[in-house]
Amino acid sequence: EVVTTEDLLNESLFGEKPFAEVILAEINGESVGFALFFFNFSTFLGQPGLYIEDLYVKPEFRSRGIGKELLKNCATLAKERNCGRIEWWVLKWNPARKFYENLGAKAMDEWVVYRLTGKPLEKLTNQNI
Repeated sequence: EVVTTEDLLNESLFGEKPFAEVILAEINGESVGFALFFFNFSTFLGQPGLYIEDLYVKPEFRSRGIGKELLKNCATLAKERNCGRIEWWVLKWNPARKFYENLGAKAMDEWVVYRLTGKPLEKLTNQNI
């Protein structure tokens, strides 16, 4: 469920303390895709990493190399900033998985993703430990 707003995105991405960065793909001035990412740190590697939160290309512009170019730009930034890796999550049913695998990306099946939101998150913040 998407609950964000344009104002919230503008503040989070372009405000005083941006939480993420965006690379836009444009054709003739029209936005046709984007990669939204942020940096994290790997204690395993002892290096920063680049995490792609969203990679999107409008359906009518897919299969034109735009997604690959967006990923290439992310990889270039990761290299410039001494990142040891790039990671992203993909839903199991997403047909783009084949595209990622063709680029050399590997699925990390041994990891499980956990998330705290809503009431469980609130409950944890209020616990006396």
